[in-house]
Amino acid sequence: MMVILGVILVLVGLVVWLAGDKFSWFGHLPGDIRIERKNMRFYAPFMSMLLLSLLFSLLLWLFRRFF
Repeated sequence: MMVILGVILVLVGLVVWLAGDKFSWFGHLPGDIRIERKNMRFYAPFMSMLLLSLLFSLLLWLFRRFF
């Protein structure tokens, strides 16, 4: 199970790496906090992480429902 999850994680990473320009909107959603000052940078992607959480919850629910 751990090997399968690792392979899936690597495949997702490759897709994001190869199609990185297609995901440029991710991290710049309304609700993501970005503060950049001269000597400080703060970034809190609240809305992006909420979107990912909902997506993974839906995928896990579908997986449990059908398997």
